[in-house]
Amino acid sequence: MSINFLTNELNNLGTAKRENRQRVANIVLENKDLVKDLIAITFDVNNKTSIKASWVLEWICTHHQINWILPYLDEFTKGIPLLKFDSAIRPCAKICEHLANAYYHKELNKTKRKLQSTHIDAIIETGFDWLLTPQKIAVRAYTMNTLFLFGLEKDWVHSELKYLIETKIIHESKGTKARGKYILALIEKHKKSGL
Repeated sequence: MSINFLTNELNNLGTAKRENRQRVANIVLENKDLVKDLIAITFDVNNKTSIKASWVLEWICTHHQINWILPYLDEFTKGIPLLKFDSAIRPCAKICEHLANAYYHKELNKTKRKLQSTHIDAIIETGFDWLLTPQKIAVRAYTMNTLFLFGLEKDWVHSELKYLIETKIIHESKGTKARGKYILALIEKHKKSGL
């Protein structure tokens, strides 16, 4: 199977319905070599097929295993700041949140071994860019969670995130405001615990 085959399947995916995403995800899961092609298509940012590729990539990371993306962290973290389409940014923001959650999972895991400081820095930088630019509520929510988690390791992140929430995000939509307040409470709890 080739990138052309995968591109054709993505073009024929249809809407973002679960069964459509799962159908194309199954093709990728049955041929692991297609993960690299899926990531390449996701970051072909001038091509609208990148939106459908990001849907399938996020589906795999959410419903199967985050480990599928680990060999391609360089490509993923270099590609996320280049994304243009809102419909591709949302699934990639969710993947970033999955990576942060997996990284801080209590058990020693593959993500902790594979996700390097350069990858984390790229996710943090892109996350702050997403919070400073007009983005959908879901992107903001996933990003605030991601930044909170990575701020457990890089303490400057919490102070910057807190400032952004208090000066900008708290004045946005109800959903964004609610998530912002939740993250502020987590930051305060972490600060008080002295961890």
